[in-house]
Amino acid sequence: MVSPYSLSRPGGVQGQVIGLAGALRDLGHEVTVLAPARCDDDVPEAAGEHYVIGRPVALHSNGSVAPVALWPTEAARAERFVRHGDFDVVHLHEPLAPMASYGFVLTAPLPMVGTYHRAGVSRWVRPLRPLAELVGRRMQIRVAVSESARETGQSAGGGDFEVLFNGVDMHRFESAPPHRDPEGRPAVLFLGRHEPRKGLHVLLDAFATLQRPAVLWVAGDGPATEVQRRRHPASDRVRWLGLLSEDEVASRLAGADVLCAPSLQGESFGMVLLEGMAAGCTVVASDIEGYRKAAGGHASLVPPGDAGALARALDGALDAATGPSAAAARKAATEYARAWSMETLARRYLDVYTRAIAAYGAAG
Repeated sequence: MVSPYSLSRPGGVQGQVIGLAGALRDLGHEVTVLAPARCDDDVPEAAGEHYVIGRPVALHSNGSVAPVALWPTEAARAERFVRHGDFDVVHLHEPLAPMASYGFVLTAPLPMVGTYHRAGVSRWVRPLRPLAELVGRRMQIRVAVSESARETGQSAGGGDFEVLFNGVDMHRFESAPPHRDPEGRPAVLFLGRHEPRKGLHVLLDAFATLQRPAVLWVAGDGPATEVQRRRHPASDRVRWLGLLSEDEVASRLAGADVLCAPSLQGESFGMVLLEGMAAGCTVVASDIEGYRKAAGGHASLVPPGDAGALARALDGALDAATGPSAAAARKAATEYARAWSMETLARRYLDVYTRAIAAYGAAG
């Protein structure tokens, strides 16, 4: 299982790699995760068996900052480790991102499956397109996590794609001990990197207009943290939590009444919405394609960037979270999220791996 993004930092793709690896192990399979990391001690225990291919470098991408392995030597190290290992299949996540997957341009030592997570082609993908096309042609099966990710993969490297989904670890969120506001107030939670496309500034402006007792928990960090903290300093109503561990994220979700995902664009799949539903949150999110698909009618969707509409939706969600029908709505949302469970996804990938192995053998 190959991740181009550092295991030292929480992220959407890293979470999928670690979660899928764990679900496959639970089903009786052996999985090794290859990825960059600051050091071996920085790799989360949940990653299990792993191999660090190099140190990450911060690369601006798709309105975000991606911690990737940027040197050809690291790509060669990943390919060499796979070629000399006793593996049946290699699963490349986000093959468009440098450089972890690029070592497989010259050789195809094993059956290969690629999963494309990205929505939108970044500037640095275009000059690397020939390499991305070559890696894609080496794969037996290409998978996209959403229609927008499939369109991005096709525009960047061509080829045919199957569309699956991202998986949610139901047990992690259903079993987490809830962290609640000590004053008993309802809590709104933001989870994500602090950068313009995530819409944190819109949420802060919207929450400031709410005329009701509530607290906003802001998790994560990023290039916009200091600017937004100056605009909305820490107070009794706004709590800046910083980076949280995976266990802390689950506890905060379990204790929050509302999860708010105000992203403006660039979300291929709304995994955070499903995680909120799994933990029993009422969900408010921007009405963008990736979130619309994930919500399945179980979230309040508002126009991206509209602070007034977001404030009204938050007010309604806080009412709904404590209203007489709240328990039934939470149960329906949780059961909806269960259909996207990591175990279900792992079983789907086992079928993909089996077909990739057969196609590799048939090609000689």
